[in-house]
Amino acid sequence: MNIPAELRYTKDHEWAQIEGDLVCVGITDFAQSELGDIVYVDITTLDQEVAADKVFGTVDAVKAVSELFMPISGTVVAINEELNTQPDLVNQDPYGKGWMIKVRPNNMADVDTLLSADDYKALVGE
Repeated sequence: MNIPAELRYTKDHEWAQIEGDLVCVGITDFAQSELGDIVYVDITTLDQEVAADKVFGTVDAVKAVSELFMPISGTVVAINEELNTQPDLVNQDPYGKGWMIKVRPNNMADVDTLLSADDYKALVGE
């Protein structure tokens, strides 16, 4: 299982990566493997402020529909439009082309409160 050391994680299986003054967010390799083939990504929170641990969208997979939870409080400033036509990018490249949103955080230091890669590995039993 791929759990990059440079990312931060949530107990709900989202990852977060600082990119300048923004934070890029997606779901982990573990999450996409548990969900199975992802057929639709629904994110309607563009330009909205979303609090940490609140839902910012959903993913529809063959096995289930799963809510996506915001790792930190902030405003969604970008959505990965490629997922509209290629939702399987989340399965193929969850930490790259399968990213979901970019957030302007209310407080960048909140990223430091998320799980480290080692903490996330312990959570998923790696």
